[in-house]
Amino acid sequence: MPALEYETHHWRPQHPALFSRAEVTRQTGDYRSAVPQRIAAWVPALPADLTADVVDASAALMSFDAHTVSALGAEDPTLGPMASILLRTESASSSQIEQLTVSARQLALAELDQSERTNARAVVGNVRAMEAALRLSDVLDAASILAMQRELLLAQPGYEEHAGVFRDELVWIGNRDTAGPRGAEFIAPQHPLIGPAIEDMLDFAARDDLPALVQIAVAHAQFETIHPFVDGNGRTGRALAQAMLRSKGLAAHATVPLSAGLLTDAEGYFGDLQAYRAGDAGPIIHRFAAAARYAAATGRVLVDDLRRELELSRSQLEGLRSQAAAWRVLPTLIGQPVVNARYLQATLGLSEMTALRALTALTERGVLVERTGRARNRIWQHPGILDVLDSYAAAIRRAAIRPGR
Repeated sequence: MPALEYETHHWRPQHPALFSRAEVTRQTGDYRSAVPQRIAAWVPALPADLTADVVDASAALMSFDAHTVSALGAEDPTLGPMASILLRTESASSSQIEQLTVSARQLALAELDQSERTNARAVVGNVRAMEAALRLSDVLDAASILAMQRELLLAQPGYEEHAGVFRDELVWIGNRDTAGPRGAEFIAPQHPLIGPAIEDMLDFAARDDLPALVQIAVAHAQFETIHPFVDGNGRTGRALAQAMLRSKGLAAHATVPLSAGLLTDAEGYFGDLQAYRAGDAGPIIHRFAAAARYAAATGRVLVDDLRRELELSRSQLEGLRSQAAAWRVLPTLIGQPVVNARYLQATLGLSEMTALRALTALTERGVLVERTGRARNRIWQHPGILDVLDSYAAAIRRAAIRPGR
């Protein structure tokens, strides 16, 4: 793969009055911004071991997808909620790569619009971006990418004007100086180059003569190199990877927690992106293969642990009449382990009284716990499901490779 080329431009702080004279002098001068390489017709020459790695990882992804269906049954009402919680888990991991950490409970509360935590609201935006990615996976084009990023940024107050539009300004990475890009680790392409580069990347992604996981890794790395947005590039790029996993048939039913695998060595992941920009696609392909295997293995455990919690809850409801609304609520708790009556009314079409009766039955049987202690605006949660989700997140943190380790 050809290495990035660069072009030289001149920079002077746009608002010099905001900075000292010395800072303005330091930031004034030439800088080099990236010129994206064309990849639409690129033919990779992968070594045999990397090719075998990609094949094994792809098989693991498809096996995980099949396991999710077989573990529940294709007609099981839990399959939809399971797909939902896997998507939310992937969104949380993708956000954590960007230092946005949130517990399973806080994320579930944010879905009910019951959380004031900024991180939780931002991760919900990532959930919406992932949902858009899967919804639009049949037709991957520039409009689809804009829709993903729009859902993401609408959840971040102050960024609304940048939601769903390609940037029209310069951005850079690895330099906290607000005065300018000089000294940054990477300066993204000038904004007029974005449109053609995105179309070239999409042409590469649409090919059917390459291993799908190779396309996903390279398209993701190219997207991050183009850096087409003011904010949300990493999370949108990982949403794009999910869309391609779906469209390429590697994960037809379940959302693969791919970002969990990337999160185990986030520093290495960023280093592989730099290697890609230097002309070596091997490390990022290997990184995605390793992340895919990790996601498939740990995702299988997560699915099985959640299924066991559901089976335990079903046993707790034994003896309850088969038409009771609590049975309808139970599968929903996999996808949304914190609920209120309003949520059940909206999602299941229950009346307020029926929803409250179901919540009472689930509480009396020990399935749910009411945590507010209030007479009004009550919220119930499934402790077992929340524990499984938080344990999964904790296992990822334990597996993470840290600097100096």
